[in-house]
Amino acid sequence: MEALCLRVSLLLLVPGFVLSDSSDRYDANRSDLENHLSTFSGIESSLLLTTVQPPVSNQTVKCSQQTKIAETFKYINTVVSCAIFIVGMVGNATLLRIIYQNKCMRNGPNALIASLALGDLIYIVIDIPIIVYKLLAQKWPFGDTDFGQFLCKFLPFIQKASVGITVLNLCALSVDRYRAVASWSRVQGIGIPMITAIEIFSIWLLSFILAIPEAIGFAVVPFRYKDESYVTCMLKPTNNFMLFYKDAKDWWLFGFYFCMPLMCTAIFYTLMTCEMLNRRNSNLRIALSEHLKQRREVAKTVFCLVVIFALCWFPLHLSRILKKMVYNEKDPSRCELLSFLLPLDYISINLATMNSCINPIALYFVSKKFKNCFQ
Repeated sequence: MEALCLRVSLLLLVPGFVLSDSSDRYDANRSDLENHLSTFSGIESSLLLTTVQPPVSNQTVKCSQQTKIAETFKYINTVVSCAIFIVGMVGNATLLRIIYQNKCMRNGPNALIASLALGDLIYIVIDIPIIVYKLLAQKWPFGDTDFGQFLCKFLPFIQKASVGITVLNLCALSVDRYRAVASWSRVQGIGIPMITAIEIFSIWLLSFILAIPEAIGFAVVPFRYKDESYVTCMLKPTNNFMLFYKDAKDWWLFGFYFCMPLMCTAIFYTLMTCEMLNRRNSNLRIALSEHLKQRREVAKTVFCLVVIFALCWFPLHLSRILKKMVYNEKDPSRCELLSFLLPLDYISINLATMNSCINPIALYFVSKKFKNCFQ
């Protein structure tokens, strides 16, 4: 029975299951698989829910509890992934079509929203089908072949780039809303300003550059465990820089990919509020009240996108930081923490993935313009 449970748990781990390091959006901050497969703490640190208790090393305190998972776990995640794929494909593609086909929708903030939607669409089209394949087939696609190695590097690269595109577009939208209020007497025309086009190009270029360490560090790793052969895609540092990157990754993700867009929004929305309060009695402001009302609606829409981003990503970053700061493989009481971290990871991973499909839905309910165009 123990051997059967171990085989199930390894099958979940090896193909880059929903919680594996092969997905940045699903990254779970686990220790190197090859170093920890022989200990129960290695299974725990990979955040797999399992009933297995492999042999324990002298340095590791055996967990007194068994953390269990139903066999339906992978099917629930498959259904969630398929739903995200369908909703995300339809929603983001429709959003891009609306902005492209309606001249009145071609402006600076909508161009940034389109950039955000395109980043989400690329992630959905490329990564989610492979994630679903891994869940159902329970193996890494194409194994350790050259194409399998390419996929192992390409998927984390696209995932990290997609998150970067989302984060930087949200920052640019916050800055754009402040600029619009600071120059509120200038009526916005139709068309995408040159500065916005440059911003979008810079956002995509920087996002791809920041994702390069993922392509460098990830590799397909074949190994044997108890006379069984496995292949997994994992972060495997080969130089000092990648060792440093692996060590600092959780803090880097939390600081740049989560805190930065929230701080940027807080700063520029505070400045925008101060600007509006300072000019609230202006006669010209009264004359342009309808124009300013439209700008307030756009500002509300951008703020809504940032709030959704924060709600979707906060649980995953919280889980990462807690594991980094609190979790101790040698602590006998770690099972109590695991009973909290494992469900948190399960929920947070799905929430983070949902962020790639939820923006078009939010725009439908928050923005009257987008709602009219959707209809």
